Amino acid sequence: QVQLVDSGGGSVQAGGSLRLSCSASGYTHSPYCLGWFRQAPGKEREGVATIERVGWTRYADSVKGRFTISRDNAKNTVNLEMNSLKPDDTAMYYCAATYAYYCGIVPGRFTYWGQGTQVTVSS
Repeated sequence: QVQLVDSGGGSVQAGGSLRLSCSASGYTHSPYCLGWFRQAPGKEREGVATIERVGWTRYADSVKGRFTISRDNAKNTVNLEMNSLKPDDTAMYYCAATYAYYCGIVPGRFTYWGQGTQVTVSS
């Protein structure tokens, strides 16, 4: 059973930066895809960025050029570097994992989820 523990959220002003981290455990073979998703109050959960085991990445259009996802297979971690944050980035952010070979950036293809970490960006 894959277990994910995400951390690193906080409150920043617009234009600031935050780094989210997720530690994965409980498996023999690392999940093929790891990703970050977010959900704002009253909105559906949406994909932010995903990364495959081989390093291929995908980003939501709204975060391209500002966010960077990375993973360390040896340390079983996935990180999200967020720069130039905007108030619209305010949401609960979730780390997720799946063994599916094509994960895209779709929440429905991910099986395992972290507990979430809150990101609040003020104007």
